[in-house]
Amino acid sequence: MDLETLVALDRSLVWHPYGPMPATQQPLVVESAAGVRLRLAAPAAGSTELIDGMSSWWAAIHGYRHPVLDAAVQDQLGRMSHVMFGGLTHEPAVRLARTLVDITPDPLGHVFFCDSGSVAVEVAIKMCLQYWRSLGRPSKHRLMTWRGGYHGDTFHPMSVTDPEGGMHALWRGVLPSQLFAPPPLVAFTEAYVATFAELLARHADEVAAIIVEPVVQGAGGMRFHDPAYLRALRTLADEHDVLLVFDEIATGFGRTGTLFAADQAQVTPDVMCVGKALTGGYLSMGATLCVPRVAEGISRGETPILAHGPTFMANPLSSAVANASIDLLLSSDWSSSVKRISSGLASGLAPARDVPGVADVRVLGAIGVVQLDHEVNVPAATRAAVERGVWLRPFRDLVYTMPPYITDDVDVDQIADAVVAAAAAG
Repeated sequence: MDLETLVALDRSLVWHPYGPMPATQQPLVVESAAGVRLRLAAPAAGSTELIDGMSSWWAAIHGYRHPVLDAAVQDQLGRMSHVMFGGLTHEPAVRLARTLVDITPDPLGHVFFCDSGSVAVEVAIKMCLQYWRSLGRPSKHRLMTWRGGYHGDTFHPMSVTDPEGGMHALWRGVLPSQLFAPPPLVAFTEAYVATFAELLARHADEVAAIIVEPVVQGAGGMRFHDPAYLRALRTLADEHDVLLVFDEIATGFGRTGTLFAADQAQVTPDVMCVGKALTGGYLSMGATLCVPRVAEGISRGETPILAHGPTFMANPLSSAVANASIDLLLSSDWSSSVKRISSGLASGLAPARDVPGVADVRVLGAIGVVQLDHEVNVPAATRAAVERGVWLRPFRDLVYTMPPYITDDVDVDQIADAVVAAAAAG
């Protein structure tokens, strides 16, 4: 298909994420990708290659066309691309479950595979609600979280996403009514914990679970908070007889500097969600892990099954590449790579503090954020980054980057320069 036809068809047929139909901005056409670079079908700002500063929405931690991951997919494709998981099983899924149980905090011991991160959160919520129903306490049907979070675009995850901070306000009155504490502070304070505890105590009889993104709130605002809050939540959950859920879809597999953000607090949730980097960005997949207590509680209920079963659950191709991605991560010095990227972003983004309109600059692990005091002019900011050979995806008041772990120092510097330029332009 020639480029002109492709662009015309894209505009008339394809509805892109978080955009109108038809689109008001023309997307760049990616022809191929390798390493950390996206190759464009037509030059943009004079370049046919862009460094991917986003890891394709935080998933492609090993970059593109990695030979180990390519080989894993090709090998599995020669065996079977898919088989239903109801009544059947296969080695890639079982091996992946074993690995996930081994590398996540004890005693997470059971794994439910699903299609995506958002569905992993749906499954987590269903687990919690069904757990209390199975124990004869259906009144425990609400969820508690803190403001500033984001947990996905399907309905129950939207209900625990910040109700004021984004598009989910559109669904007020339709979504279930959940409990929201104020957003967590950067530094730990007993006063904040007391505020959270007071709200939980008033509603404990109806709260099934607390659900949060540990250490980093992602698409809700790229905010960071002290891991000590997670220890406080674990204590409060136990005191008030509610479950604790960590959404590690954005933070899992090394992004914050530890393998999982929960590791920074040495806390185990009752339920944990993973996705995004699970397959190294190759295929869509999510997983929800739970402790034995949750599984045993559901199994003792009147309906002794978890009432969920995606068609592509534990897809063999996804499972195989997830195994390869995790093996590749664990066999590498990923921690040093994340520290190196973190150091490069910290120094490279420092000049943004002198840019008019910049409210904050922050770095944690392989995450760099420049927050403005106004909404980003997305077209202008994107254009400024592309002119510097970098792909970024600003949103709300944020220009940020989450590069692949294989990004070298020269490319990290170029990404940081593009973020500063985008912030100045936006």
